[in-house]
Amino acid sequence: MPVKNDREYRNFQMLTRAQEEGAEPSYLVEGYASTFDEYVLYDFVDEKWIEQIDPRAFDEADMNDVVFLLDHTGRVYARTKNGTVDLSVDDKGFFTKTDLSKTESARSVYEDIKAGNYDQMSFAFIVGKQHFDEYYEDRGDGKNIRIIKRVIDQIKKVYDISAVGFPANPNTDIGVATRAAFDGAIEEFEAERLLEKQAKQERAKKEAQLKLKLLEVTEYD
Repeated sequence: MPVKNDREYRNFQMLTRAQEEGAEPSYLVEGYASTFDEYVLYDFVDEKWIEQIDPRAFDEADMNDVVFLLDHTGRVYARTKNGTVDLSVDDKGFFTKTDLSKTESARSVYEDIKAGNYDQMSFAFIVGKQHFDEYYEDRGDGKNIRIIKRVIDQIKKVYDISAVGFPANPNTDIGVATRAAFDGAIEEFEAERLLEKQAKQERAKKEAQLKLKLLEVTEYD
């Protein structure tokens, strides 16, 4: 499965299920794919983008066939369809639990995770609805920093959860896809700002015309 530029990717910590000394491996991998806390997405000198996923964002998400992959590509090691991937939402966030016991290749992936060769996870998704808030904060040097908060109100679809060797960065295929989705969010935000500006200008124009008409009526009287 090639990485898609229309999808977004977020990293999270991956945990293997603890087991007693001498016990058979559980082959369970679990963790929160996302929490509902606010987090910094990008931090520039004069501008900071923060993001937060609404607790109801997963309510209508399509999660009928979510697969477990390595680096969002290649063969499937587990999936929701056969019950080896379990997804749930609680007060903290989006919780994932994956059973890697069913095939030799899946067990091998678990051993790589346990050994620390893969210590991060990422999940791929598409945003359904979102909105933006904008405000300014003191940067600490007498200048203000522009804060744009992106709130994901609805996730349309979750495609996969993946064990990854490195967090997404701009020099990787995954990073490029993340950046492309981020650029799309910026474009949407700027488009919303332009529409708001045009609406304000139109309202101001109508108010000025109304005042002019009232003034003409008053002068005539």
